[in-house]
Amino acid sequence: MACRAGCCCTGIGTLNEDNARFLMLALLIIIYLLCGAAVFSALEHPKEKLAKERWAQRIEQFTHKYNLSKDDLKNFLRNYEEANVAGIRVDATRPRWDFAGAFYFVGTVVSTIGFGMTTPVTIAGKIFLIFYGLIGCSATILFFNLFLERVITVIAFVLKFCHERRERSKAGPAQNCRRPSTDIRRRRTDSLAGWKPSVYCVMLILGVAAIMVSCCASAMYSAAEGWDYLDALYFCFVAFSTIGFGDMVSNQREMYKAQAAYRVGNFLFILTGVCCIYSLFNVISIVIKQVLNWLLRRLETPCRCPGRGNHHPRRNVVVPGHMRTRRANSIETDAVNDSEADGRRMSGEMISMKDFLAANKVNLAIMQKQLSEMANGHPRQLGSSSRHNEFSGGVGALGIMNNRLAETSVDR
Repeated sequence: MACRAGCCCTGIGTLNEDNARFLMLALLIIIYLLCGAAVFSALEHPKEKLAKERWAQRIEQFTHKYNLSKDDLKNFLRNYEEANVAGIRVDATRPRWDFAGAFYFVGTVVSTIGFGMTTPVTIAGKIFLIFYGLIGCSATILFFNLFLERVITVIAFVLKFCHERRERSKAGPAQNCRRPSTDIRRRRTDSLAGWKPSVYCVMLILGVAAIMVSCCASAMYSAAEGWDYLDALYFCFVAFSTIGFGDMVSNQREMYKAQAAYRVGNFLFILTGVCCIYSLFNVISIVIKQVLNWLLRRLETPCRCPGRGNHHPRRNVVVPGHMRTRRANSIETDAVNDSEADGRRMSGEMISMKDFLAANKVNLAIMQKQLSEMANGHPRQLGSSSRHNEFSGGVGALGIMNNRLAETSVDR
């Protein structure tokens, strides 16, 4: 069917790429939430109904046994809930607001874990928490981002070291005994800019590190708190991912065996685990972004309407002035210009004087840039591009990982 009022092809290509990615991610998150709600409702709702029935039976039996009214019993239970919020438990627990307990509390605040077992009850404490958490959470998130940057730098250094060692082994013992040349020494002292690990390599290393830390911490919590190992593993994920439900909290009893060592181990495991899981989440977000970009490319359909599409018009065809498209010459388009010029020469098509002068201007600019880079001792690597890809820019961990991973580098 012919197009009447303009192009009839509408699709993802009409949207800005960033907006399309944002909308697709929002849609996928909504679908993910609906699926998660369905799964958890099917798993946990029968258990909740059974617990409510058992609790109603216990209330009924207790009121008949001690000849109490249900209203008096409910008022007593409400008073206990208020005491529970203040940190009072049936079992003996350590003080919540001594210096050690307060330090544990501020640690859960700045790490954004927020277990909820300790909360300020005074007005002054709540107001102070707002400003304290604003600065503390920001500084801690910056620490997590810098931790991820250090991890990527260490991986890049290891990759470079292994490559140089492999090259020396290939060179043989005779050449290893010689004094390295100036170029080799310069390459060894060069920065790690050219050694960008793959995002999948970083994800694998962080995943293995997070699993090892969680398994070791679960063994410690299982022995110290008396939890099942699976429950301890569940606590590790909830704590390290800063979800912090508060249903299971470590280091809350008044006395432990080797209490000082356990508290130090608890602090170190939570700190290391949060750093690993936070970094792993950010790396996985890069992979999710790659999947979104792949979906966007698959959803893009070329326009098949007459007079539209991605076909290239002939160079010397005469078109009205308002239909001519201007193309900005760039230093980075030398390969494209060369290939197009070769195609015109092979086809016998005449090249206009304007195109000839533009090509010479671009080639001169490229030569000047190459000479300048060679004079400064920083030759340009092959395949580099000055344009930003879909991962350029960003804030936080995305901004730190730009140009440090192979998949997010602008040099790809």
